[in-house]
Amino acid sequence: MAVARKIKRIGVLTSGGDAPGMNAALRAVVRKAISSGLEMVGIMRGFSGLVRGDFVDMNARSVSNIIQRGGTILKTDRSKEFQETEGRARAARQLRGHGVEGLIVIGGDGSFRGGHLLQAEHSVPVVGVPGTIDNDLSGTDFTIGFDTAINNAVDAIDKIRDTAAAHERLFLVEVMGRKSGFIALAVGLAAGAEMIVIPEEPVDVDTICANLLAGIDRGKASSVVVVAEGQKAGGVFEIADRLTKSGGPECKVLVLGHLQRGGNPTARDRILASLLGAAAVDALIAGHSDVMIGQVNGQVTECPLEDASAKKHGIDRDAIALAKLLAI
Repeated sequence: MAVARKIKRIGVLTSGGDAPGMNAALRAVVRKAISSGLEMVGIMRGFSGLVRGDFVDMNARSVSNIIQRGGTILKTDRSKEFQETEGRARAARQLRGHGVEGLIVIGGDGSFRGGHLLQAEHSVPVVGVPGTIDNDLSGTDFTIGFDTAINNAVDAIDKIRDTAAAHERLFLVEVMGRKSGFIALAVGLAAGAEMIVIPEEPVDVDTICANLLAGIDRGKASSVVVVAEGQKAGGVFEIADRLTKSGGPECKVLVLGHLQRGGNPTARDRILASLLGAAAVDALIAGHSDVMIGQVNGQVTECPLEDASAKKHGIDRDAIALAKLLAI
């Protein structure tokens, strides 16, 4: 949606779960805006801070020495108040009261739904930047934080392999992904997992047990199974219990949890964040609104915010087939 007016002052916030590379995106947004002659406002703690009016003026030095840091210097939160009509109206009043004429939202699908409603209900120009480790947004090949998250998990599993081999054990490793198996699939393929259990590929516990016991019969002394937290076979501890009762090897469970979100973003995430953050400012200057900035086939693109949050990437079935073949 185009907005036929010149803007002078824009805001930026980070929302939802933090993702490595958010700070790199913030750095790009702030410095691109300032170099373009715009005033820059940071909004603390996502939509919660937007509703409360927790705003801070930013300059080029505000984002010094943050490109390598995980998390987000603006903090993040999930706001129940913003989910209500009156909460969004209050947020719009806060923006107008602070002279903010356009908003950049760095986050995932829930953040983009909020940004879309803010634009639709109150005509606030909003541009989204995809910051989520899940990599499940339409309109971009990769989201900021995904590469770091899978590298964190692969590094952990590489270390687990040593113990698994030494003790001839089976390790079940749970990674993030309640509704999406992108992390689990990428991690499992990169780490050479014997099995990958994801929401998009339903499998029952009996089948998991049968496959792992068949591997033992083929001479496997140790195994690693990567399980997405949202998989449909039952909780990772239930799988471990069933495997033990099936007469399988000694089974250990490792839940990586928020470890995947932490640490320094990879070079790939820093570069992607810088490109998309700067492009988001260009989009607002050009009068574009209600869009997400992504990268498809190496090119910066725009996608409607509503489509980015509602239309999910399909899982790569070829990668699933390859992982199964290589786990013989």
